[in-house]
Amino acid sequence: MSNLAQLLKESWVLVEEEHDQVAGYFYARLFLDRPDLRQLFPVQMDTQRRCLIEAIVSAVGSIDDPEQFADYLQSLGRAHRKFHVQAADYAAFGGMLLEALRTVAGDRWSFEYDEAWGAALEMLTTNLVIGAESDPNPAFWHAEVLDHERRGADVAVLTCRPLQHRLEYQAGQYVSVEVPRYQPRLWRSYSIANAPRADNTLEFHVRAAAAGWVSSALVRRVRPGDLLRVAAPMGTMVLDRDSPRDIVCLAGGVGFAPVKALIDELTRYNRSRWVHVYLGGRTRDDLYDLPELSQLCAAYPWLNVVPCCSDDPGWTGEHGEVADVLARYGPWYEHDFFVAGSAGMVRSSLRRLAELDVPADHIRYDSFGEV
Repeated sequence: MSNLAQLLKESWVLVEEEHDQVAGYFYARLFLDRPDLRQLFPVQMDTQRRCLIEAIVSAVGSIDDPEQFADYLQSLGRAHRKFHVQAADYAAFGGMLLEALRTVAGDRWSFEYDEAWGAALEMLTTNLVIGAESDPNPAFWHAEVLDHERRGADVAVLTCRPLQHRLEYQAGQYVSVEVPRYQPRLWRSYSIANAPRADNTLEFHVRAAAAGWVSSALVRRVRPGDLLRVAAPMGTMVLDRDSPRDIVCLAGGVGFAPVKALIDELTRYNRSRWVHVYLGGRTRDDLYDLPELSQLCAAYPWLNVVPCCSDDPGWTGEHGEVADVLARYGPWYEHDFFVAGSAGMVRSSLRRLAELDVPADHIRYDSFGEV
């Protein structure tokens, strides 16, 4: 570990348990000093504060891997274009963040920590600006909702079409979505559930979260004809066409969306790779797309699906968490893995795959919140 990384991690430990104070101080000081920036942010700031902390942790964790550090921050810079952030704004963000860390740490803060964060924030700002300025795509697309189908009390499948330019993406990627009519300035990430189509339509699977402003609007309020805003695609959970290995997908709930996109892509060219899909839910109601998936299995002999429920006594199929069901079969160390679901499901699945000796470089997943 480099000396810079060591100092960053040491200093972060000082404030880690008080991260809410760091985020709260940062935004309060930022808006006091730059009231013009307040309009860039949503009224409800809870999720925004959480995202700030997640970004800090991710950046600090990758500082010793220059390629990963640059890729992460440049993708963040591209993503922030939808907020109309200008290059000059990042300098203000960096200065306020350093002040927040300093203030919350108090007497525990040192000159060495200050120097380390100053250097790291300069690198951070440079990569954010590079990412934002190198993206030829628009900051976001206006997309019309064409179809809205409820799949239960809290799940909906939406189809929309960008109105301006074609949205170029790869199967398995995700985008940020805003519902300007109902929740302006609130953006949440959702995977696209289909491979690119000639008609440029996008399918989204959304579950209304308990305190989810955007997801609740998408499930319960949006109707055909409404306009969404869709930001540039992100994510690395995409197929490697050059890999000779068979494929295993672990999906929980609406985490099936990117897996469905991967299957859609594979139907267009795959002839030699077996694809095993382990689809999990708490009850059978969570397996909302199982009928369509069964049709795909009938059409493509290389596709095998194992549905499972963790809390449904009447379910006649596999019982247990999806990764535990996977562990009953195998071995799996010579397969390519794709994992999609809630943050907790992804974490537990990654731990289980490590126990099953699946090489880390055979596993692809994207981590983002769904609210």
